[in-house]
Amino acid sequence: MKQGTLSGLVAAAFTPFGMDGELNLSQISKLAQLYRTNRLGGVFINGTTGEFASLSLTEQKLLVEAWQSDKGSLPVGVMLGGTCIKDMQELALFSAEKEMDAVAMLSPYYFRPKTVADLVEVVAEVASTVPHIPFYYYHIPSLAGGNFYMRDFLALAVDRIPNLAGIKFTHSDIMDFQAAVQFQNGRYDLLWGTDEALLSGWVAGARGAIGSTYNYAAPLYHDILDAIEKGDLEAARQLQLKSVDFVKLLFKYGGAATGKAIMALIGQDCGAVRRPIAPLSTAEIQALEKDLQAIDFFSYCSQL
Repeated sequence: MKQGTLSGLVAAAFTPFGMDGELNLSQISKLAQLYRTNRLGGVFINGTTGEFASLSLTEQKLLVEAWQSDKGSLPVGVMLGGTCIKDMQELALFSAEKEMDAVAMLSPYYFRPKTVADLVEVVAEVASTVPHIPFYYYHIPSLAGGNFYMRDFLALAVDRIPNLAGIKFTHSDIMDFQAAVQFQNGRYDLLWGTDEALLSGWVAGARGAIGSTYNYAAPLYHDILDAIEKGDLEAARQLQLKSVDFVKLLFKYGGAATGKAIMALIGQDCGAVRRPIAPLSTAEIQALEKDLQAIDFFSYCSQL
C-alpha cells in the first residue's frame, strides 16, 4: 500500500447547511479554495466534524459528489460511518466511483466488537468492497469505543486487509501511537487527530494530521511544524500553547457548534449545526468573538 495518501495538515471538513437546515453544497467550492490557499495537504469529509451521524446515506452521497466537483488537486478522504456495514460498503463503492482518494471507518459504536480480532474482521469486510482504494481505520475510542491497542490491530490487519493505508489516531495514548508508527518500519500512515497536541504527535512520528481546527487556524499549525523542522522546540511549544488557548474555547462554548461559529467569524459561513448538537446563541457568539480577540486569534487564523 502506497504511503502518504493523506499527509501534512488535513482539514476535517465541516458539512455546510443552509438556513433551512438542508445541505448547502454551494459552500464547498469556497471551502476547497480556503484549504488550497492555506496550504492544506487534503480534506477528510463526512467525519465527526462533518456531523456524519446526523446525515442520511443519500446526503452523504451528495456530499461526496459535491467534493468530486470542487476538490481539484486536493486529496479527499471519506468517512463511511460505523454502525451499518451495508451502508458503509455502499458509500465506499460510491466514493470509489467518484474518484475519492481514500475511505475510512470507525469501530461500530452500538453493537461493538468485543476483541481486536473482531474489529479487524469488521474492517476487513468493509475494506474488501473497495480493494483498490486506500482504506483507513479511524481510532476515536472516546466516541466510538473500540478501545484496543492499535499496534495489536495492525499486527492482525497486516495480512487480513491488503488495502489498509493507516489509522487516524484520535486518542491520548502516545505510547500506543508510537508503537503503531514503528510497526514494520513505518509501513502505515499514522495520522494524528489531536490538534492541541500536534507537537507531541509529530515528535512521536506522525507525518500527517487530521483535525477540525486546521479549517480555521492552519497558519498557526504550519508555524508549529516549521519550528519543529528547524529544531526550535521552544518556539514550537510556545506556538502550541496558542492552539491550547483557543481549543479551550471550543470546550467552553461547545465543540462542533463553536467551530462553525468560528468559521463564520473568518468569513466562511457553514451554517448551523444539526440536533442533537445545540447551536450557539447570538450572545454566545458575541462572547466567543471577544474571547478570540483576547487571545489574538485573528492574527493567525486561516484567510482567503
